[in-house]
Amino acid sequence: MRNRAASILMAFITCAAPVMSQDTSERRTYSNKDLIQFSGVIITSDSLNPIPFAHIVVLNDHRGTVSDYNGYFSFVAKKKDSIKITAVGFKDEIFIIPDTILNNRYSMIQVMATDTVYLSETVIYPWPTREQFREAFLMLDIPDDDLELARKNLDQKELSRRAEHMKTDGSMTYKFMYNDYVDKLYYNGQTQPITILNPFAWAKFIQAWKEGKFKKQD
Repeated sequence: MRNRAASILMAFITCAAPVMSQDTSERRTYSNKDLIQFSGVIITSDSLNPIPFAHIVVLNDHRGTVSDYNGYFSFVAKKKDSIKITAVGFKDEIFIIPDTILNNRYSMIQVMATDTVYLSETVIYPWPTREQFREAFLMLDIPDDDLELARKNLDQKELSRRAEHMKTDGSMTYKFMYNDYVDKLYYNGQTQPITILNPFAWAKFIQAWKEGKFKKQD
């Protein structure tokens, strides 16, 4: 009885082995036909510059690679795979490998658009509370504009005060000495007139004395 059962089991295994081997071979052949070498270059849409270190991932398969410094990548994938391409600062792109490829290689150029991120407005104040800001704003001393500053600087009293305390520079000293030298050359060989005997000088002196120009000013 035992020998009969063993014979039946051996016959079943012997018959099933070729079928299993044939099925495995067919699956392997079918899988090899679907495998391709998937390569490509990732560039920007505005300047066509390469995008380095972008992530290329096969969805639901946890396989992929990273583009190099020139934006190039290459790895083994399958037909009909959904490829997701991501990079910092760019919008995500999804590419589906077509199933009509005749050879075992496929290349592509993926153009990625810039992803603009708008942040909410943030206003920073140097005061911790609105009350302190209001108090500082009301006590603010607004400086004069350029026109008012020019009027103050051109005031006659201000100019006179600055002239009294201003020392002569090199050019003014040279001009005074040069004028004195010219006066001496003008009266060279004759008696130089004395100003104290000049009637016109006395008339100017008397007029200035009447106008009070010799009074001490505060």
